[in-house]
Amino acid sequence: MFTKVLIANRGEIAVRVIRSCQELGVATVAVYSDLDRNALHVRLADEAYALGGRTAAESYLDTEAILEAIRLSGADAVHPGYGFFSENADFAESIAERGVTFIGPPPSAIQVMGDKISARHAAEKVGVLGVPGSADLITDASQVAEFGESHGWPVAVKAAYGGGGRGMRVVDGPDQAADALAAAQRESLAYFGRDECYLERYLSNPRHVEVQILADSHGNCLYLGTRDCSTQRRHQKLIEEAPAPGIPAATIAAMGSAAVAVANGCGYVNAGTVEFLYEDGRFHYLEMNTRLQVEHPVTELVTGIDLVEQQLRIASGETLGFEQADIVTRGHAIELRINAEDPADGAFLPCPGTITSMSTPGGFGTRFDTGYESGDEVSQFYDNLIGKLIVWGDTRERTIARAIRALGELRIGGIATTSPALLAVLQHRDFAAIEHSTKWVEESLDLSGIGPADTPERSEDETPRVKRELDVEVNGKRFSVSMWIPDSSPSALRPRRNPRRHTGGVSASGSGDVAVPMQGTIVKIFVAVGDTVEVGDTIVVLEAMKMENNIVAAKSGTVAEINVAEGDSVGSGDIVAVVS
Repeated sequence: MFTKVLIANRGEIAVRVIRSCQELGVATVAVYSDLDRNALHVRLADEAYALGGRTAAESYLDTEAILEAIRLSGADAVHPGYGFFSENADFAESIAERGVTFIGPPPSAIQVMGDKISARHAAEKVGVLGVPGSADLITDASQVAEFGESHGWPVAVKAAYGGGGRGMRVVDGPDQAADALAAAQRESLAYFGRDECYLERYLSNPRHVEVQILADSHGNCLYLGTRDCSTQRRHQKLIEEAPAPGIPAATIAAMGSAAVAVANGCGYVNAGTVEFLYEDGRFHYLEMNTRLQVEHPVTELVTGIDLVEQQLRIASGETLGFEQADIVTRGHAIELRINAEDPADGAFLPCPGTITSMSTPGGFGTRFDTGYESGDEVSQFYDNLIGKLIVWGDTRERTIARAIRALGELRIGGIATTSPALLAVLQHRDFAAIEHSTKWVEESLDLSGIGPADTPERSEDETPRVKRELDVEVNGKRFSVSMWIPDSSPSALRPRRNPRRHTGGVSASGSGDVAVPMQGTIVKIFVAVGDTVEVGDTIVVLEAMKMENNIVAAKSGTVAEINVAEGDSVGSGDIVAVVS
């Protein structure tokens, strides 16, 4: 077993890995950005090293900064978590070149499965077929149009080196191709550091079912049952459950065998997930995620297997301590993603800010995984996952009831969360009857009764802080240290505009002021002064918490002012344009 593991990640997954390491007696090393200097994963780790920067690109995606932290800490292994560098073969190779173990699959497997095109070919070689898709990466909107005309609309533009719904756009016709491709490329680049995309036929009413696998370096590969991840919005998961309900046992076994075949076909080692789309009794290969999944706890609860512990043991060269016949799923588990989003009227607007209070549920079969505590800041620059509420029960019906009870105990103050929408799903007859699909939340679930959450204004004494280099003397010895102190510059002390409540990307109906409903970064401007626009036309695209949001006009007329440039940071309620 390793002596010291560096976790090249942040938030909930970093905390999760730290805890398993501690139980095994393994020392832990955290890394952090400027914004995460007091984060929970930093407080829990045995050591912590600064990466610098605020955005992911400036910190958690800075290869040299992470490699330097590995060198300084003397870590003999690196756990990548999920997202960031978890599916980056170049990063895994750079770790191995330094004699440090990458806790994940070999770079060759990441290379094959990280490129979704080569992954499709690899699956086809072992007889596992997917939905119709492009054989090559796409670089031009005309390719999207050609594929749609040939295979039928809608079409999914997807990040070739990503997952989790990031960098994915659905195109209903050729007129949407250019904007959809550009948006997918921007989001993929921001989240995964690469912007290559490919195409797939978008199925009309599928369920998203995935199979967890474990493979050691001694030729053993097992599957640990299924998960259903069909409750989604913006192609990102809200609720996951294990095992996938309502699917015949023979089909489940066939999925498991297909997942093992795909893993063996690419020489896979460690934990991984093979994803399928299930519709009309048939399943289609979707992709393989060469990492730990966000939803891994539901598999842990129904199998009793600590997946992070298994990752560590496999990476250290151990043989799996069980066989396929030993894998038995007991009961049912559901995971609810508590995101910093306001789901009012189905908008699911990102809601960064300070968690003023947090009280988590307890009770039998109840678990809450989080990277935050009361007083922590949920930044616009990172993923909006606050925590995961995971419950177990002996039946699916009991588990749903337990999830409703536990969700009712959860209290998070200061920011809006997805909790009201999750409750609406759990209480809906379609969910209980397993009649939902990946499109159900956005097309069928009525969230009009969910009232807008109150988003508090920034307090007057909440002054931004800046980094200062100071010389101090301790016991006669001089040290140069970095300290974070209140920023007294005029720009930091100027009063902020009062935030306005929105249920979308516009201000009050009929207003010519185009205001943003949350803080974020302007990544695209679609209009210029003098342009004519109609109600609903996109004025700018705002990125907040790794999600793009179209900010649209609430009034028809002529663009009189553009108050921002691409790359500008804006605050909640800021007026970015005026339509006269």
